[in-house]
Amino acid sequence: MSKIETIEAVILDIPTIRGHVLSMATMRTQSAVVVRLRFSDGSEGLGEGTTIGGISYCPESPESIVSVIESYIAPALIGRDGDRLNEAVQLMAKSVKGNFIAKSAVEIALWDGLGKRLGVPVSKLFGGAVRSRLPAAWTLASGNSDTDIAEAQEMIAAGRHNIFKLKIGKRAVRDDVAHVARIKAALGDTASVRVDVNQAWSLQEARWGLKGLQEVGCELVEQPVAARDVQGMTELTAGYEIAVMADEVLNGPEEALQVAATRSADVLSVKVAQSGGLKRASEVISIGEAAGLGLYGGTMLETGLGTAAALQLFSTVQDLTWGTELFGPLLLVEDILAEPLVYKDFHVEIPQAAGIGVSLDPDKIEKFRRNGSKVIRATGAG
Repeated sequence: MSKIETIEAVILDIPTIRGHVLSMATMRTQSAVVVRLRFSDGSEGLGEGTTIGGISYCPESPESIVSVIESYIAPALIGRDGDRLNEAVQLMAKSVKGNFIAKSAVEIALWDGLGKRLGVPVSKLFGGAVRSRLPAAWTLASGNSDTDIAEAQEMIAAGRHNIFKLKIGKRAVRDDVAHVARIKAALGDTASVRVDVNQAWSLQEARWGLKGLQEVGCELVEQPVAARDVQGMTELTAGYEIAVMADEVLNGPEEALQVAATRSADVLSVKVAQSGGLKRASEVISIGEAAGLGLYGGTMLETGLGTAAALQLFSTVQDLTWGTELFGPLLLVEDILAEPLVYKDFHVEIPQAAGIGVSLDPDKIEKFRRNGSKVIRATGAG
């Protein structure tokens, strides 16, 4: 038995290479919660929980993630058998409602520890990888057309990305469409152009927006209206040829089932953290596959740690129609991994080592660490 002995949650504040403009906030720093579980046999597991733009994006914040782990999840898990992962997931679900990112961070660390003890990548624990690399999109989010065009052309020339997602929704719909049109015209057929509205439009605005975006050659629009407006999403999905993708509405398999039943999207943006962990994200994938929906590997702009965990899961998916946007580490001024993930030939490579396949650079952890982390020690529970 490999009992869970300690759980540590640390907040890292890492500057981004440029301002990342969303409809609700402009990011200049990413705050990630890194979780470390230590087990009685000497093994350890690493996980990560990260939000986008802090609490303006979703109900969880870095501070709340740490608080939930320390106050509720750790007492429920310490002393338990780390090999009984399903039991741990059920205990977290019973002890904590919502707080999907906090639970995901701990669950990733459990999978990482189990994979390391068994000497296999986490992908093997989900049936095995079917690919060694995945296409990776880049998000253009400066808000300036010329800047975005230059950035995209640089990425294409370097062979790093040829799929681009534009963050829009802050300006008038007409101005947003014109912005996308300029970028698509400049890139032509050398790149795929998509947009993410982050729920910023009303249904009426979305009707005009989807019509305009479709006409200028945009391929996909992500969460154009509020997550709660299921009927509006259904109307937009049925009314236009451009693909509509669900994002913020997805908080696990229950919501994925609702999207499938109402046909309120063509594509599911599957995010490990937003789903509540690798296990629940795999269930979202299964629902999407059964319903004939397109699948997309989404991101919460994790560091290389959380990105590696997502890569392990998405590498097992046979038909990832819309690729991934697992570029989070590249948005940060420095990588926190001992060996950074490899991005080349418009793809990101899947780590092959045991567990989630990566290890941390201790100097970088100390450099970006926010003071106040706490180690929860075993008390013989369980």
